[in-house]
Amino acid sequence: MTMRNIVISAASWVYATLVFGFIFLPVAVLVLFSFQDGRLPVPPFNGFSTQWYAAIFADRKLMAALGNSFVVALLSSAIACVLGFLAAYALARHKLPGSALQRGLLIAPMTVSYLIIALGLLTVLNTFGIPLSLWTVGIGHVVINLPLCFAIIYSSMGDHHINIERAARDLGAGDLKVMVLVTAPMLMPSILAAFFLSVTFSWDEFIIAFLLSRFDVTLPVEIWSLLRSGLNPKTNAIGSLVFLVSVAVLMLLEFTLFRKTGKS
Repeated sequence: MTMRNIVISAASWVYATLVFGFIFLPVAVLVLFSFQDGRLPVPPFNGFSTQWYAAIFADRKLMAALGNSFVVALLSSAIACVLGFLAAYALARHKLPGSALQRGLLIAPMTVSYLIIALGLLTVLNTFGIPLSLWTVGIGHVVINLPLCFAIIYSSMGDHHINIERAARDLGAGDLKVMVLVTAPMLMPSILAAFFLSVTFSWDEFIIAFLLSRFDVTLPVEIWSLLRSGLNPKTNAIGSLVFLVSVAVLMLLEFTLFRKTGKS
């Protein structure tokens, strides 16, 4: 190996170490100080303790907020994926008037600040007298995730799928059966990618959840209320728990569903 290759290899390793350190150092610090045996999650590390994990499981508000986040993320993401798939199928498989304009309008919310969307939804809800709740938070998350789901699914609807759909129609399948039993399974990797990305965005979204909720809140709003009273090791513990569960779920999907999809 020449000196030039050695320098390039060393520089690559240094660069990769710096990048991954920059990304994962905050997470490592978060997890480390969630086991802090003290009242403040700040250096120096006073010793190992799991008292803060016990505290968050005993905190009914945190557990309720955690459950609310799961429900809102899963339901809003499922609705956004279904609507995104239907919109993508209609615009990709049928010649509709102003289809380019419709695609632009569907993707437009991705360029708008969450604060503007939340204020607009709040005004609409107040105008129609709809009380704020987890349902209104879910509506807001559908609004922000629908453009993402549409963009992912629409981009994967290639022309090579059309022949398979035609073959299904020639065999007597109606449009609904073709869409549900042929197109949807072929696009399942993209649909799942859109779903899990939507769950991720909904899970940690704060502005819409804060402005469109009242008494029942999601986890980011509850963590914010904890931080208002100062640093609290419980916030580190709940953050670490959510991170570790997310990693476990992603690893499980990678070694089961996504790997089988890739092989097929």
